[in-house]
Amino acid sequence: MLITQLKSKEDITSLLDKRRAAIINCTGCSEVYFPETQVAEICNELSKSGNTTAVICTDYICSPDNFPLQIEMHSAGIYESDILLVFSCGVGVQAVSGIFTDKQVFAGCDTYPLPGFQGVTPLEYDCALCGECHLNDTYGICPITSCSKGLINGQCGGSKNGMCEADDKQECGWERIYKREKKKHEYN
Repeated sequence: MLITQLKSKEDITSLLDKRRAAIINCTGCSEVYFPETQVAEICNELSKSGNTTAVICTDYICSPDNFPLQIEMHSAGIYESDILLVFSCGVGVQAVSGIFTDKQVFAGCDTYPLPGFQGVTPLEYDCALCGECHLNDTYGICPITSCSKGLINGQCGGSKNGMCEADDKQECGWERIYKREKKKHEYN
């Protein structure tokens, strides 16, 4: 079981900061407690501000087969946006970031652990249930789950040719984050 909690209103509105956002709100997963009412309220408020290009409510955004089909009709709003603001668990945010590599993706929620079943996702993305999500600082790539050492302060220095020193078949998570950061000037 997962529990997602909405980030503070100040944190969410500061992400927009003169940027236009397409909002993606995941309504799937019965294994996740989700603050549906609060998310609906903030989505409504943000859409009235004029800073949004689309508000997309759909389920199971972590499904690589289902999600791209569900958002096809919103492609214009996504294309016009500067950022994508995602209201879901950490897995959903990473899935969106993996699909839209040319957009800066931000998490509107934090994900916390609860004992019991953790849900099923068909992707390699994983959520460490940190409580305070780092995805907004690392371009939608989780440093804890994409780094075999779980480092949150940067690369260890042991990678070779972009591959992890602990698993030479795994791309270094921090290398992936740095590649996204190089695209930062394209985001702004």
